[in-house]
Amino acid sequence: MNKIPLTVTGAELLRQELHNLKTVERPSVIAAIAEARSHGDLSENAEYDAAKERQGFIEGRIKEVEGKLSMAQIIDPTLLDADGRCVFGATIELEDLENESTVTYQIVGDDEADIKLGKISISSPIARALIGKYAGDVAEVQAPGGVREYEIIDVRYI
Repeated sequence: MNKIPLTVTGAELLRQELHNLKTVERPSVIAAIAEARSHGDLSENAEYDAAKERQGFIEGRIKEVEGKLSMAQIIDPTLLDADGRCVFGATIELEDLENESTVTYQIVGDDEADIKLGKISISSPIARALIGKYAGDVAEVQAPGGVREYEIIDVRYI
């Protein structure tokens, strides 16, 4: 089985989601099903159907999150000693060589990725182009609009 890389923060967010699903969502949907059952005929009861569908979604998500946590390889960026290389968990400052703008990204797991927060997935094209490179290197990224070049300004492990 393949390990799923997660940062410490990403693993904690998954644990919080799992706790919420088990302690809040699951009991509320069970109560909704009981309430809908009390209304009588289930064959024409839209509330019952909606609650059962929601229950299926919640149970599926619980299994998915439990599976991810059981296969997680939790990586703490602050403990990394990658000698300045771009690796999973690193925070990387880049300069777009085309328009000279700078951006900062942290390479994280697929579930943690959020471009608005500056977190890119390890499986994204830009992260794959950065892995293994050092500050001062130029990474070529195959983007939908063509090849883009980024110079790595700084690599931090925070």
